[in-house]
Amino acid sequence: MSLKIGIDVGGTFTDLFYVRKGQPPIIHKVLSTPDDPSVAVVRGLEELAKIGDSPLPVQEFFASIDTIVHGTTVSTNTTLTRAGAKSGLITTQGVRDALEMRRGIREEQYNNRYTNVEPLVPRYLRIGVEGRLDRNGQEITPLNLEEVRQAVKLFKKEGVEAVSICFMNAFANPEHEQQAAELVRHEMPSAYLSVSTDLLPSIRFYERVSTTVLNSYVGPKLEHYLNQLKERLQDAGFAGKSGADGLLLIMQSNGGVMTPELARKSAAQTLLSGPSSGPGAGLVYAKVHGQNKCIVVDMGGTSFEAALVVENPIVSNSGKIDRHHIALPMLDIHTIGAGGGSIGWIDEGGLLRMGPQSAGADPGPACYQKGGRLPTTTDANLILGFLNPDFFAGGKIHLDMDAARQAVEEHIAKPLGMSIERAAAGMYRIACTNMAQGVREISIRRGFDPREFPLVVAGGAGPIHSCMICDELEIPFQIIPRESSILCAVGMLMSDIKHDFIRTFVSRLEQLDWAKLECLVREMENEGSRLLSQERIPEADQQSIIKFDCRYLRQYHEVSFNVPREAFRKRDMELIIKEFHAEHNRLYGYTLEENGTSAAKGAGIEIINVRVQAVGQTEKPQPQEETAGDADPSAALKGKRRVYVFESEVLESDDCFQEIPVYDGHRLRSGHRISGPAMIEQITTAIFVSKTFDCVCDPCGSLALFRKGHENLVPALSN
Repeated sequence: MSLKIGIDVGGTFTDLFYVRKGQPPIIHKVLSTPDDPSVAVVRGLEELAKIGDSPLPVQEFFASIDTIVHGTTVSTNTTLTRAGAKSGLITTQGVRDALEMRRGIREEQYNNRYTNVEPLVPRYLRIGVEGRLDRNGQEITPLNLEEVRQAVKLFKKEGVEAVSICFMNAFANPEHEQQAAELVRHEMPSAYLSVSTDLLPSIRFYERVSTTVLNSYVGPKLEHYLNQLKERLQDAGFAGKSGADGLLLIMQSNGGVMTPELARKSAAQTLLSGPSSGPGAGLVYAKVHGQNKCIVVDMGGTSFEAALVVENPIVSNSGKIDRHHIALPMLDIHTIGAGGGSIGWIDEGGLLRMGPQSAGADPGPACYQKGGRLPTTTDANLILGFLNPDFFAGGKIHLDMDAARQAVEEHIAKPLGMSIERAAAGMYRIACTNMAQGVREISIRRGFDPREFPLVVAGGAGPIHSCMICDELEIPFQIIPRESSILCAVGMLMSDIKHDFIRTFVSRLEQLDWAKLECLVREMENEGSRLLSQERIPEADQQSIIKFDCRYLRQYHEVSFNVPREAFRKRDMELIIKEFHAEHNRLYGYTLEENGTSAAKGAGIEIINVRVQAVGQTEKPQPQEETAGDADPSAALKGKRRVYVFESEVLESDDCFQEIPVYDGHRLRSGHRISGPAMIEQITTAIFVSKTFDCVCDPCGSLALFRKGHENLVPALSN
């Protein structure tokens, strides 16, 4: 395998995963630089050049890199902080307020004080122009280009940086939008332009206009960042060309990757760029233990993400970010503000809370000694003995115990009238409870029992908290990958190139025009093949996946499901209907399937959209296995440390601390078994094995933690 590097930029740390044929993979972390994330990216690569058995001069190292796959939080943070471009919207006359009215459904039905989120485009910059198409795309009223020109004149006067164009029924005929776009490009050549039918040519006006506006809002920021990144990489010696040599790829929200050129045009597709590679990587580690499903959790410095995987990561065609609707395919990931940097505080009722505010990387937790004064989860973990102050990041960062204790004492312990240790224990427990609730959101509330899934734990802070999360959810088995602390960076190198296409095609299944449908699918497949060929993906490594969005008649929402290639080729309606019923039953627990022949012919079911996903398969690193040896881990024992063991029934904190063994995670080998409670230290993370769990090192160097008495969950132990 050529030299590949996965890079995940988080709120606190930037993670790097280095893979080269014939060499062991390298894990590396550097502190993020929020003002310009590309600085940390290049700094991390420069440090990577000096690591390993054969360090290289920086310029030579950059020149030898074949592929960089990069996940970025620029689009996400731009939306969350409302720091996007000043935007204008050109739309159909009479519907400019759809962006504010949305679908007319209150988010909190019984809360009369809950107001709509403020639109990303102010009302005076939402301009309706004359021109109308019917639902079939037939022109009712010609587009008034003079009114478009007047809108552009206003935008220029107001300093608008990004323009969105979205007309009613344009999904059926993009001609009006293309006419308006041509004028905008001519009059405002430097403005970022989003056209709804280029981005999302599908039915439902509000979803389309919201997605288009989001794309424009974050587009300039992402474009600026990608330009900065490419410039810095090229200055350092990275070729940065599209194709096999010097390829830079950007992670998408759908779990695939794309080129920076496409990312610039479709910025909204990067809104979950950072965490979207984690679920697929988690499944790879679960398969080592014979599992084809898992729950993947990732606790970093700023946030906690949870995703459920059943054979493949679950994809949603509709989502929200900061209450703004987006209708592009994205992995179904639940995110909360719970990370190592989450700040502890006392609410008006005198109750202890954790997050969602975060100290981030700058100033960071109090113990980082970078100016932070507020108590965070990391400070609590240090006080409780989960972190070694002299071995954080392998000793690169010294943690200040006194600063951590002072912050917890001043802001938590004294106001609550308790000891520093008990206050830290409370912070730890509440953080774990918040994360357990996040797991419930993607499992129990969607009809899945979390006890039936192994928990794959990721993030630098995740393995410290995972045992308590498992206890609360009664999960008996968890997997901590060898690359746990940078799982998303690993997942980026396991991701394929993906392009999603959609066309609205409304029809009852029993009246389906197969010739027209096949023509639409062929059109999307050809476009996907063209893009993949431009990205130098060989034809043999290209494939396409067909999906239908269907619903029962008179239903409001449709269900998206995969259509087997052979069923589509043979026009096998019976099999397609069977797939729809099965997916509807999985999601909602019932079907309207009839026993008679009418169901088999598709009566009572209608198709709304047809989708095609073009996939370009890439070369992927695989976990390297080793033969299991002796179960005795004593060769990896470092010593003992006083650590908080939360299973104690005694509330007094002094009785909850125990002297427990500490192991060097890098010296553990396949077959080594550790009985909890114990600590396992690695350069980039720390693992707490609680009193109710045992741990075994699996053939890939990952740690399998199982509840005592459940050895049967680990194939290596049950065989």
